[in-house]
Amino acid sequence: MRLLVIEDDRETAQFLQKALRESGHTADLAGDGETGLAMAQGATYDALIVDRMLPKLDGLTVVKTLRAESNRTPVLILSALGDVDDRVKGLRAGGDDYLTKPYAFSELLARIEALGRRVVPEEQETRYAVGDLVLDRLSHRVTRGGEHILLQPREYRLLEYLMKNAGQVVTRTMLLEHVWDYHFDPQTNVIDVHVSRLRSKIDKTFDKPLLHTVRGAGYMISERAP
Repeated sequence: MRLLVIEDDRETAQFLQKALRESGHTADLAGDGETGLAMAQGATYDALIVDRMLPKLDGLTVVKTLRAESNRTPVLILSALGDVDDRVKGLRAGGDDYLTKPYAFSELLARIEALGRRVVPEEQETRYAVGDLVLDRLSHRVTRGGEHILLQPREYRLLEYLMKNAGQVVTRTMLLEHVWDYHFDPQTNVIDVHVSRLRSKIDKTFDKPLLHTVRGAGYMISERAP
């Protein structure tokens, strides 16, 4: 699942991001309500984890705004306020679940996965295909010509992002931000190394290459060479 964590406590947010990734999910972070709202409006997430008390824009306002815009992304609200009235306010604001702090990560994970099972995603959101290359986001299974391709987690995230943007040039900056969560260029060849490994797995033994390098611009997944 692709998740967005809106949490102003940096240590808590980073712990959640690391733990969610180790559990097989992707997690983006926002440190305040305004940033979180903008990220939720500008990208597709499987679920949101929203702290109730946030700077700039509180969590309930974030959720109410999204619901007013017909954004139905499942939301788990986190809060130190655990009275019945507080939980009711959170659910009536548009939250799908409410978890009181302190909490066990295992419970948070179980609740998030339960929210994910409630949603029946559209086909194009769970399955990407370019030619005979198919990526199933639900099973994390990648095949080409019916042949299963085993990818490492980072290779999978790289391919998923490229296929989500199939036919479009994906720049190094885009990959650093969305696959590596870097908001700066580390001045390393990490992207080139992973692209090379990915290309060897999805193209090397097949007649038609799908992963293309667009010189001076970035990379592209396409049946046609750019």
